[in-house]
Formats: sequence, structure tokens, C-alpha cells
Amino acid sequence: MILTEEDREKIYTAYSGKVMGYIMARVRRRAEAEDLTADVFEKVYRKIGDYDRTKSSLSTWIFTITRNTLIDSYRRKRPTEELSEEIPDLAELDENLLQTETLQELARALRGLEEELRDIVVLRYYDGKPLTEIADLMGLSYGAVKIRHQKALNEIRHALNGDEVGPVRKGKIIPLR
Repeated sequence: MILTEEDREKIYTAYSGKVMGYIMARVRRRAEAEDLTADVFEKVYRKIGDYDRTKSSLSTWIFTITRNTLIDSYRRKRPTEELSEEIPDLAELDENLLQTETLQELARALRGLEEELRDIVVLRYYDGKPLTEIADLMGLSYGAVKIRHQKALNEIRHALNGDEVGPVRKGKIIPLR
């Protein structure tokens, strides 16, 4: 399917505000949100031939592209960004963990996590997302995200304690000593 300029304008007019709002709620920096919105619509226009109206509505398809663009953005910037000292919503993270360890050590522990676990931690504590929203963003069940979130926190705790991680027994990681 080839889009005319008029078709592009109609799609952009109908969805750009919603896409921008969705992205702004997640990145909180207007310039970044504008760039990501532009990326989304570039992908929409380029991939319109892949759209199958029998599988989903146009809005669902566009928001799937939006969600995937956000996830790609998190993954691209993750290795180069250090965590800010103003990490939102840390109430659920072990208080002693943050009081006794520096943010550099925490960043090192995060880099040691497998990619999916690191994404969950970044989305939860850096972006302040609830686990239910992270599940939606990552296309996983809430239960799976909850289990992986706990696993990530256990691995971070062990990394910060200098433990060499050993086998898992009954859902708990056993440190090697």
C-alpha cells in the first residue's frame, strides 16, 4: 500500500496527539518525546504495507509500533546512561541497599543483569512504572514480570554484597562462599 501525502496527514492528524501523549507520559522530556513520535510515524509510513486490518485496528497497530519504539529507545540508551541520584519511587527497593551502596555500584550491578531483567528494573525504578504497565510494555504477563522483578532485585542485592551467585533453590539464589 502506498500512502499519498493526504493519507499521511490524515493518519498523523488522527494519532499524533495520542502517540505523543503516550510517549510523554513515559519519557518526560519533550524533545525526546518529539523525536520518538517522529520515529513512530516514520515507521508507520514505511511499514504500512505490513498492516493487516483483519488482525487489528489501525490504532492498535500504531500503538504497538509506539510501544516497541519506546522499548527500543530504553535499550539503546541504557548502556550509556548512568542512573540519576533522583530515582523516582524507590519505596519498594530495599532501603538498606541504597543507603549502603553508591549509585556507581548499583549501575555496575544493573549492567551485570541480563537484558530483560535490566529493562524491568529501569522501567520500574528509573521511569517509575508499575509492574502491570511494564508487563503491557514488554508483552509479558503480570506474574512473569513480578517473578523477574524479584529475581533482578535478588541478583542486584547479591552483586552489591560481593556474592558470587550460585544455584537457585525454591526461588532463592544461594550465594557461593
